[in-house]
Amino acid sequence: MTEPGDRAIYLEDVPMAEAQRRFQAALESAGRWEPLPGERVALDDALGRVTAAPIYARISSPHYHAAAMDGYAVQAADTLGATETRPIVLRLESQAVPVNTGAILPPGTNAVIMIEQTQPLGDDAIEIRAPAAPWQHVRMMGEDMVATELILPANHRLRPQDLGAIAGCGHTDVWVRRRPRVALLPTGSELVPPGTTPEPGQVIEYNSLVLGAQIRDEGGEFSRWLPLPDDADAIREAIEAAAAGHDLVLVLSGSSAGARDFTARAVAACGTLLVHGIAVRPGHPVIMGMVNGVPVIGVPGYPVSAALTGELFVRPLLRRWAGQAPPGYERITGRLARKLSSPAGDDDYVRVTVAQVGDRTLITPLARGAGVITSLVRADALLHIPRFSEGLNVGDAVEVLLLRPREVIARTVLAVGSHDPMLDLLGQYVASRYPGWRLASANVGSLGGLVAQQRGEAHLSGTHLLDPDTGEYNVGYVRRMLAQIPVRLVTFVHREQGLIVAPGNPLGIESLDDLPRVRFVNRQRGAGTRVLLDYELERRGIDPASIDGYTREEYTHLAVAAAVASGSADCGLGIRSAAVALGLDFVPVGFERYDLVVPAAYAETQPVQQVLALLYDADFRAAVAAQPGYEVGEMGREVPF
Repeated sequence: MTEPGDRAIYLEDVPMAEAQRRFQAALESAGRWEPLPGERVALDDALGRVTAAPIYARISSPHYHAAAMDGYAVQAADTLGATETRPIVLRLESQAVPVNTGAILPPGTNAVIMIEQTQPLGDDAIEIRAPAAPWQHVRMMGEDMVATELILPANHRLRPQDLGAIAGCGHTDVWVRRRPRVALLPTGSELVPPGTTPEPGQVIEYNSLVLGAQIRDEGGEFSRWLPLPDDADAIREAIEAAAAGHDLVLVLSGSSAGARDFTARAVAACGTLLVHGIAVRPGHPVIMGMVNGVPVIGVPGYPVSAALTGELFVRPLLRRWAGQAPPGYERITGRLARKLSSPAGDDDYVRVTVAQVGDRTLITPLARGAGVITSLVRADALLHIPRFSEGLNVGDAVEVLLLRPREVIARTVLAVGSHDPMLDLLGQYVASRYPGWRLASANVGSLGGLVAQQRGEAHLSGTHLLDPDTGEYNVGYVRRMLAQIPVRLVTFVHREQGLIVAPGNPLGIESLDDLPRVRFVNRQRGAGTRVLLDYELERRGIDPASIDGYTREEYTHLAVAAAVASGSADCGLGIRSAAVALGLDFVPVGFERYDLVVPAAYAETQPVQQVLALLYDADFRAAVAAQPGYEVGEMGREVPF
């Protein structure tokens, strides 16, 4: 067994283009760069598969001259001269043969007259008042497809309509690319399966779910190993076994340079290590190698890094094997809503939200970090910052790769401002009551929301700013900061603020006066909770410098509660619902009014009206009232100012 003290190191840290070049060269040398060979499958099983050879028509469609209408098949020459005033009589069977749509055209006929354009004369004749043109209302043999005609080329992904065309020209099965077989090898002694309640130090293994879904989305199939222990020999043996029956091996986690990161060593021991470390963020410690002619990719353990590795390296390879072009993304250009720094030496991929506010397309970066899996869920697009860039500034024009359809972006209401979990609940009701619409939130604090309103970058903003001079919430700030912008101020909720403390309140924290003796976790500058804290500290004569943790900042109430739950802080100021959510205790400080600031320019638009209408929805009000620490008596009331 390999000792964890044998620490691995990066062999290289190469540019992404160079890493791709090395990987491609190795695949070409092993004969694994070309599309996979074909296999024959029934048409019922062919949807989404990729043709491995061109498909030619075996028979024509239709394979006979066919009536295109219900009526009578005639010889067009027999109808010449018919007019409204001089009708022509045609004898049934000898001159006019009854036919239904799709029936074979009788010998000696070359046109069809619709039944509604004829007049019956007894049982053996009809009268017509207009001539028929040759081949009128006739589907000619081969009109759709002619025998030997190319119907579909090779490397075409089959759609439902394609299957009909293949069947219609005489085929019952089709030659398609074999599905690539991928092995997923999770590593890490700390991993536990989904559905397990993890103990401290344990991690739920879900990267294989994400990578497996990417593989399946590209038409591949995968097999998942049980999590492997942190042991180089065990990992090496698993890689060798997986390479024997798969086209690609993905080793999940263990790719960095820590004491328990053995993937690079295992690949080198049983094959060729091509790359260990790529200049890309997130996803820096990617590994590439070949084992017995089979490509192996070491995938970083952090979920955002793992997902990006799948997008940048796994998906393109699977599409190559299917004879398809690399993944294509729709692109959209907008203005950056927040300053963004970037490591100069790396290709940096940032997940962002995209919203259409008025005539502006706004690009807002999500929380950074390779472990922030929620950024994968919330992202609308991917922003690529090339190597050697120094970052981007607010207002810069940027192009992003859309991860959602453009129409979803167009049907988004953007809320920028203070965080509150009830905004998420409001978003659920928007999606339920108005299918196709959504409410997206950017948590930048109350002051940040008002700044966004100054720049015209939000449909609405949540705010709970206490004016220390008047004791009034929100009105004074809106008057001062948005004096030139007509807005409406609508009450959302009253909510209870207090000190979030450990279960049982072991330190006996009773009020804000106790903060100088405990470890505190604060909200960021500009947050309404931070404004409330500073107001109370000044009123009580407490120097912020005397509080251990005053400068430690989190951006949401739940993040504050998480810091207390983890034991890294003794308390933090936040809302009651955040404490309840994580099983913590709560020392009340008081209720505050949380309002929505809505620019008049958007207040009467359909999407914003839909959101505001929910403030009067009985079910939504009841759902909010059922949450701990919320009052809804004034929900929807417009605040005069």
